[in-house]
Amino acid sequence: MRKRKLREDERELWDQVAKSATPLHRPNPISVENTAAAKPSQPLIQPKTPEAQPIPAFRVGENATGGENGHALAPTLSASLAAAPVEMDKKAFGRLKRGKLRPEARIDLHGMTLAQAHPALTGFVLRAHAEGKRLVLVITGKGKPSNDDGPIPRRRGVLRHEVPHWLRSGPLRNIVLQISESHIRHGGAGAYYVYLRRSR
Repeated sequence: MRKRKLREDERELWDQVAKSATPLHRPNPISVENTAAAKPSQPLIQPKTPEAQPIPAFRVGENATGGENGHALAPTLSASLAAAPVEMDKKAFGRLKRGKLRPEARIDLHGMTLAQAHPALTGFVLRAHAEGKRLVLVITGKGKPSNDDGPIPRRRGVLRHEVPHWLRSGPLRNIVLQISESHIRHGGAGAYYVYLRRSR
């Protein structure tokens, strides 16, 4: 479609309308050239970057606070048994610790599983008590070190840690008077002296 040209009277009318119309967007009076040449009234303030302070020398753990032992680990089995109160005669206990008392019976739990060792120990101690024996020796072994302990340390010797609990619970707790690690001549940390109450 071809655009037609405005007639003279139409152009005059259009010019009158254009003069009376108000533009929707007024042009910015500051041109691009004026903006580039204009200087800011106040200089821009650059924030100051704080200067890096040197880190004073320190030693790892120097401000750490701890208990009497300086750590939060549970006491060892040997320490727990040594801290237990002495229930038997103190002179006899001193001789026991020096290995001067001879066990009247012994049981060796080496190679047994927990399911096998628990009833074997219970039956042994009950028979020894019924026979009037006072001191028996329970051999558990110290336990073998594991090649794959991982990042969390594990206690060695499952039987060694379970036997004291068994002796203090169930039918044995009423007849066991004292539990102590044996003297080196009887196995040291791999065996326990179990001192029994008098049978009635």
